[in-house]
Amino acid sequence: MADKMTEQSPLRRILGGRAIWPLLALAAILAVAGSISPNFFDIRIVEGRLFGNLIDILYRAVPTAMVALGMAVVIGTKGIDLSVGAIAAISGAVIAWRIQAGDPHGIVLIYALLAAIACGVWNGALVAFLGIQPIVATLILMVSGRGIGMLINLIYGGTDPSFQSAFLQGLSTGSIFYIPTRLFVFAGLFIALWLLIRRTALGLFVEATGANAATSNLAGVNARLITFTAYVICGLTAGWAGVIMTADTHTSDPVSVALYIELDAILAVVIGGGSLAGGRIYLGMTVIGALVIQALTTATLISGLPPEYNLIIKALVVLFVLVLQSENARRGIMSKLGRKS
Repeated sequence: MADKMTEQSPLRRILGGRAIWPLLALAAILAVAGSISPNFFDIRIVEGRLFGNLIDILYRAVPTAMVALGMAVVIGTKGIDLSVGAIAAISGAVIAWRIQAGDPHGIVLIYALLAAIACGVWNGALVAFLGIQPIVATLILMVSGRGIGMLINLIYGGTDPSFQSAFLQGLSTGSIFYIPTRLFVFAGLFIALWLLIRRTALGLFVEATGANAATSNLAGVNARLITFTAYVICGLTAGWAGVIMTADTHTSDPVSVALYIELDAILAVVIGGGSLAGGRIYLGMTVIGALVIQALTTATLISGLPPEYNLIIKALVVLFVLVLQSENARRGIMSKLGRKS
């Protein structure tokens, strides 16, 4: 009996981990999509770039994954940011504005990211220094941010103005060695954030603040400053998403760009094992969560179902993954495995 329990223990450890369920969900969605469309896994080269459903999932998941990375840091502090979609819209409006003004396009990118950082500073100041509840503080910019983007558009008398920028559009829709450029941009952003969180004390301070801010202060951690920094990081990642999406359409559309992306970002964090109670940051699994959401969207579309079904199916799959991630569900599965062994 002891030998059998020893043989089962690796499996039980794997099934008891947080990482396995999002990965299984992603694999299951891809398997179902492959059964629906025999050519689902085909990858080809068209006009010097890789094309295929798998590439499309990676390509379209980038904006959500970018926003979700910053959201994971904010949620790690036991906060939330509902304004990320509006921040992306403001960044896009700044791009169109400054290109119309004739600024160099590299400088325009910096302006767009600085505008996003300013939004993060605003949210961080309201939450960390004024003590406003995160959901209320970020709701202010969520409501007003798209209006700010529309006002920026009106500065030069345009509504949904278009622009041309080989540099910015290359970051979004270009390719390097057949691979979409935005994947390299995302990889750079992910690595930079991962190094900041895991190779400096910031990640530990963020998780300590989210677990117990009062205790963190007693231990010498400036919880307010850490919370403020988290919102600035979230603003920056949302700004990058705004750059990618605006350059993709080469049009500033504050009304519809990144609409509801905050909900997908929160879902990606939770699917990746994050808890809204704070105290933990899972950057890698957050990316897997974003891929689960995009794979589900792609699979629904190729199945021929009306787009309206996508929201229902997404909700059901997310609910299923979250149930499997719950402690009670995992205990039940482990107990059944134990009885069988």
